[in-house]
Amino acid sequence: MNSNLSDSVAEFSRLPFHASIHRGIEAAGFVEPRPVQGATIPAALEGRDVLGLAQTGTGKTAAFVLPILHALVSERRPGPRALIVAPTRELAMQIDAETRLLAQFTKTKVVTIFGGVTASRQIRGLRADPDIIVACPGRLLDLMQQGFVDLSHIETVVLDEADHMFDMGFLPDVRRILAALPAKRQNLMFSATMPNEIRKLADKILNKPKVVELAHSKPAETIEHALYPVSQTRKVPLLERLLAEDDFVSAIVFSRTKHRAKRLAQQLSRSGHEAVALQGNMTQGQRDRAMKGFRSGQFKILVATDIAARGIDVAGISHVINFDIPNTPEAYTHRIGRTGRSECSGKAFTFISREDAQQVRAIEKKLGQKIERRQMEGFEMGADDEPRYVHPNPTAPKGTPRNGRPAKSGKPGQSAGPRRAKTDNGGGAQPPRRRRRVARAS
Repeated sequence: MNSNLSDSVAEFSRLPFHASIHRGIEAAGFVEPRPVQGATIPAALEGRDVLGLAQTGTGKTAAFVLPILHALVSERRPGPRALIVAPTRELAMQIDAETRLLAQFTKTKVVTIFGGVTASRQIRGLRADPDIIVACPGRLLDLMQQGFVDLSHIETVVLDEADHMFDMGFLPDVRRILAALPAKRQNLMFSATMPNEIRKLADKILNKPKVVELAHSKPAETIEHALYPVSQTRKVPLLERLLAEDDFVSAIVFSRTKHRAKRLAQQLSRSGHEAVALQGNMTQGQRDRAMKGFRSGQFKILVATDIAARGIDVAGISHVINFDIPNTPEAYTHRIGRTGRSECSGKAFTFISREDAQQVRAIEKKLGQKIERRQMEGFEMGADDEPRYVHPNPTAPKGTPRNGRPAKSGKPGQSAGPRRAKTDNGGGAQPPRRRRRVARAS
């Protein structure tokens, strides 16, 4: 995909927005559009479908919110008239906040709906005839089925972080939502990456779109990122050393599991750091308090699972540290994109151990470059500690498969081990039988 940026603009003042929206832009402190904004807003104002591919932290929210507000203010009609679908509660809340900031001098009404909290307040917001609905797919479908959501007047639909919705298994829900919308509408799709499944969805719903692709597969140039080879047992001391450096202001530390995020936040707190966890086992109230504390500076360190990898825009994050390496190259880009935002500089460091070789190779292949390796004084590791591929059975005869499984008989150097009987659970050993419980008479 090649983007034609000939119609991009250099100043917000040159865009034909309603005066009330220009006041909101000025109040938000926006002067020059970011590249994705300057390239997509003119097409969106013309009513065209748009596909915007850009890194996290590049200003995609304003790119679709501003044209929507202009359409709403220019001609008042019954609503809701715009639907913005986002994959996570945190992203939905961020979109809500930025929309209200830009719309503060208009009479635009916004309602945001997501799971994890009681729906009563959201239902009241829907009954108040909002102009814009910002929603997560699951709760939106629930309220649609209960008859609380009227999508018959939707003129513009936005799919934000479309690739993440696919990662989280929301694609069937998104298709059901799109099927309930008027056939004649404007479609705006924004994403940081474009896997094949999302490309197919884009081809089906977008009509001759304006396509803008801005180096979406690589981290922003404002981010200094590197890998730190370190043994598992030395990760916490290395983390504390990095957090003690002079240029540290605040950080997001990414953990692979919810339990590790909770435990690591507790360890850092006991060491005197102002740390808090953000993970899926927390209630919505706990998550809100964690994010509020991190945004306000009450907490300097947010220890998070990938729930926070997208859609959290907090100014001034100096460091992102991957305590555990991300599972995919796309997750690497999204995680480290939490720093170096809005053209500010930031640092992103990833701890790697011997077992991380496959992920390291996949990330570097995606980026098209080798990532710098660094070593902290006192944490030096030898060349043998660098992640590398090792055969699971190095003493096996030549020709043994890398997966270490015995091959079928008949080939030299390979043993024909006993074959396991297939079972309903996909093969392997039979699952243990459960004892029947006999109900006792009361």
